[in-house]
Amino acid sequence: MKRKAVLITGGAGFLGSHLCERFLAEGWSVICMDNLITGDLSNVEALFADPAFHFEKRDVTEYIHVPGDLDAVLHFASPASPIDYLELPIQTLKVGSLGTHKVLGLARAKGARFLLASTSECYGDPLVHPQSEDYWGNVNPVGPRGVYDEAKRFAEAMTMAYHRYHGVATRIVRIFNTYGPRMRLNDGRALPAFMSQALEGRPLTVFGDGSQTRSFCFMDDLIEGLWRLLNSEESLPVNIGNPSEMTILEFAQKVVALTGTKSEIVFRELPEDDPKVRQPDITRARTLLNWEPKVDLDTGLARTLEFFQAKVLGGVSPGGGRD
Repeated sequence: MKRKAVLITGGAGFLGSHLCERFLAEGWSVICMDNLITGDLSNVEALFADPAFHFEKRDVTEYIHVPGDLDAVLHFASPASPIDYLELPIQTLKVGSLGTHKVLGLARAKGARFLLASTSECYGDPLVHPQSEDYWGNVNPVGPRGVYDEAKRFAEAMTMAYHRYHGVATRIVRIFNTYGPRMRLNDGRALPAFMSQALEGRPLTVFGDGSQTRSFCFMDDLIEGLWRLLNSEESLPVNIGNPSEMTILEFAQKVVALTGTKSEIVFRELPEDDPKVRQPDITRARTLLNWEPKVDLDTGLARTLEFFQAKVLGGVSPGGGRD
């Protein structure tokens, strides 16, 4: 039987590389497309030996041509951590707008199913807690984080327009804080920052007083949710994340205990527009996809720590990251 084929943009990043592995394991041919601005070839290096895997270094904001049939297009290309999108504001806006337009056009031409990687950042600094998919959000469009938030909100609007006007089979996932192997140590997000600081014996930096909350989902659970969403018939956005909420200070203390470091915790000024709370309402995912996270935080952190220990203590340069 002929293999199904998928294009994964941002495929050399944190989540994209795990998606490449999942689709290969499911018997698909995989085209991994990445411009390597924040991705890293080391994340997919082991896949080059598989004849069903093909890598293309390409900017998805430019013209895209993929020969042959495609059954699915997954759009994961975008800077995703605060450090990245604050340093690359124009590129972030372009990949959310022009890039989304290009890959949607490709999906339409190929008759392929399309999945957009959106984000909990669409909810901004939310005034509703927890956040369900029918909440429109509280986003500052001209603040420093607005380049990422609004790029994803525009991408969602473009995706729904292609669904309604052109009849493209589209899916939208709003991804909440996800962690696991292949995150970049220096990408500015809480978990890699805390773990790298702890392993190097440096103070753990907590912004604000640490009372802001996040909900951390292990990447295995997220990938399963993405697979189920792609194969569902749901066109409206679906939250995928872990509803188990904790404060950033509690999370830092957990990392200190896990790593056995003697590092102290220090506090710095809270960045502008940093969300005070973040917790997904996953009722829709439970109902439509029969999905909920299975990996508990202690297990996920232990698996992630092994990866970071190899990076920090083994002297290997960090790999790519994607939220």
